Amino acid sequence: MKLNDIKDNEGSKKARIRVGRGIGSGKGKTGGRGVKGQKARTGVAVKGFEGGQMPLYRRLPKRGFWNPFSKDFNEVNLGRIQEAIDANKIAPGDTVTIETLVAAGVVSKPRDGVKILGSGELKAGLVFQVAGASKSALAAIEAAGGRVEILTAAVAEASA
Repeated sequence: MKLNDIKDNEGSKKARIRVGRGIGSGKGKTGGRGVKGQKARTGVAVKGFEGGQMPLYRRLPKRGFWNPFSKDFNEVNLGRIQEAIDANKIAPGDTVTIETLVAAGVVSKPRDGVKILGSGELKAGLVFQVAGASKSALAAIEAAGGRVEILTAAVAEASA
């Protein structure tokens, strides 16, 4: 084989259709565009236009609002933290942060912080450094001999 023998396989390249070259070509006159109207003209792209019928995106109801600045917190119950303590994944008397909970497998990823909820029972006195805690969780943690430190950066971002 020589360089001057190299060529494409038969039928691999398709010749482009030359439109507007006479009636006999089958693509003459209107050039495959149909007859008249906005879409027969050049440079027109009508997205979502349904020929004057009310388009789908206007027929369907719009609902709700998504706040792009909202914070997505991990919500962890006290009972789940006690399970991790019982399994020796969190040592009693430790400081519980988002990193501690991820390492213990209580939460899968950090997100924007942790909020402690009061469901379940906590026996060990722990220090929590979290973005927030419910009133029942605060009461249960303090009753067990622990305390909660609310991280102000997460609270300031959440309220802003």
